[in-house]
Formats: sequence, C-alpha cells, structure tokens
Amino acid sequence: MNVLFAGGGTGGHLYPAIAIADALGARAKVRFTGTADRIESTIVPQAGYPLETVASRPLTRTPSLELLRTIAANARGTLQALRIIARAKPDIVIATGGYVCFPVVLAARMLRALGRSHAPIALLEPNARPGLTNRLLAPLVDEVWGAFADADPRFAGKYVQTGIPVRAALRALPARDDAKARLGLAASRRTLLAMGGSQGARSINDALTALLRSNGLPEGWQVVHVTGEREYDRVRAALGGGEAAVRPYLHDMSDAYAAADLVLARAGASTLGELAATGRPAVLVPYPHAADDHQRANAERFAASGAAVVLDDRDLAAGKLRSALAEIAAPSRLAAFEAAAARLRANDPLATILARIDALAARKSAS
Repeated sequence: MNVLFAGGGTGGHLYPAIAIADALGARAKVRFTGTADRIESTIVPQAGYPLETVASRPLTRTPSLELLRTIAANARGTLQALRIIARAKPDIVIATGGYVCFPVVLAARMLRALGRSHAPIALLEPNARPGLTNRLLAPLVDEVWGAFADADPRFAGKYVQTGIPVRAALRALPARDDAKARLGLAASRRTLLAMGGSQGARSINDALTALLRSNGLPEGWQVVHVTGEREYDRVRAALGGGEAAVRPYLHDMSDAYAAADLVLARAGASTLGELAATGRPAVLVPYPHAADDHQRANAERFAASGAAVVLDDRDLAAGKLRSALAEIAAPSRLAAFEAAAARLRANDPLATILARIDALAARKSAS
C-alpha cells in the first residue's frame, strides 16, 4: 500500500502522522509532504521516512499584500503536489494538520476530478474546534478522524471518532521504579510531570518555579520539569537545585509518563492524546492565544471525562497552583482522577485508524 501523508509545522500535526506511519510498518510504503522551513524537514528524515517539500503559506481572509503572497505560494505548492501525487500514485492521502495540507489535499482532489487518481483522502482533526485550513478542506475529503464524540457541523456525514494516535511506546510504558531511577527521582515519592510543549510555556514554568521555591509542593511529592529548550537556563538558574529533575526537552517521554502520578501541561491535541494513551490525570492550562481558543475547548472536553481539571494562565499568575495541587493530591481525590484516566486507555486510536485506512484503501481498489 502506498500512503502519502501531508502535515507539519508543529509537533501536534507531525507526531500523529509518524505514529500512524510506524504502526503501518512493512505493509505500506510511506511518503511525507511538508514545507522546507518547518520542523518536518528534520523530524521526518530522523524518523526514517522520505519527505518531499511543497510551497505553502498560512491561509488568511484579510485583503492585503499578504493574501496575494498566500495565494501565489499555495498555487505553486498545488502544482508541486500534483506532480508528487501523480508520480507516487498513493492508495490513500492522509492530512494531519498544518497549512501545508491545503495544497496537497487540493491537488489530490483535482487529480480525482481529472480521473488520474482514485486515492481517498482522510483528514485528522484532533482539536475540539477545527482551524481555518481544516474547515476549508472539509468538503474535499472523504473522512475526518477526530478525538471527541461530537463533531463540528462542517464534518457532518464524514466524521469518525478515532482518538488521537500516539507512538506505540507510550501504550507500553516501562516499570515506574526503573523510570524514576533513570530520571534521578526518589522511588518512594509521588511525581508531578510538568511540561509546556517543545517550546516550553513560560506561565507554567514561572508558576512551578515559584511553587518549588516556596516549598509549596504537596507533602511527599517531587517534580519532573520539562521546561522547553529556550526556558531551561532561566528556570534552572531560578531553582538553583531543589526537588525538581529539570530537563530542557525529552525526545522520548516514556520514562517521564511512567514516573508521573499527575501531569501539569498545556491542552494541545498531542498532549491530550498522550494523556489518554498513558492513563495519566492532569491539570490542564490552555494556551490563551491558541487559534479560536481551541485549547480551552480541548481542555474542557477532556476534563468532562473526570481525568483533569482546568486552570487559566491568570490562575497560575494569581498563585492558585498550590491550592489546586493540594486538592488533587488528596488521596481519595487523586484515586478518582486516576480511575477516570485509566478508563481513557481502553480505546486504541491506532487500531481504529489502521482499520479506517484498510477500509478506504479497499474502496479505492473497488473503484
């Protein structure tokens, strides 16, 4: 089976695609399309997959010189994608997010209209509120795969709830004590994993630093603090040692999740997928400037499962992290959160998505 992925720009758009590609294994020949100046240009080759780049720019509706540049770049990218798809002859095209998906999906649909391709097109939308690119692509795709039970009305008739795919390693974590030893943590203490994504989250870093400096952790707890590379030196200097295992970035999060009893994080779709896959309860702090405030919608949907609570950035600034952690860390309350989080592990998004790929590819063969 030939599978063509389109996606990139952020880890949230890219890592689910790599997880699907890894799960396909030897049964598929996989190619990626992305942009030359975003993270896919390094991460996709590191993962062992070929990447072909096309021109693209973020979509905008505001009349301006920027709009003209956007139109020109995406027109050029569409022509490049037409050549890539015509040459690759994919059995399915899977778009996992980012503005690069627009020219690739448009090209795939144009080739179908011309009778030169029969490849079905699937779109992964892991957020509770779809972004502009995915809203515009909705009429062009055959299926939309999503994380939540209720779909955006624009996906009506095409939506399949799959969950958010994550690397298989996160569904088979190492032993907790072994993971703690590798991270330099005490085996006897409960562990809070704090992270803000690959770039870090200053509000989370500042709130946690203040908490640690004032000895505000619940009794018997310790911290793994993943600061983001740009924030590491500042946070490390502010802490000056103490009860935290501080890391700038972890390429493999398996040990961190295995050690964690509770996670403090943003509410990006990939993070929520990882929390569901690992069965870890969380304190979610939505990024306040996310497009269409989609992280808040993500966090509220996830919290409805009983596996998380939601704090705002302004709550962190007001020093409310201490009281929130104290409440959640109470044994009976934490046990309820852990039970709700464990129930989220029952579904395997990768298994569901592989079944959808087989079904869509069979539809192409029948046509």
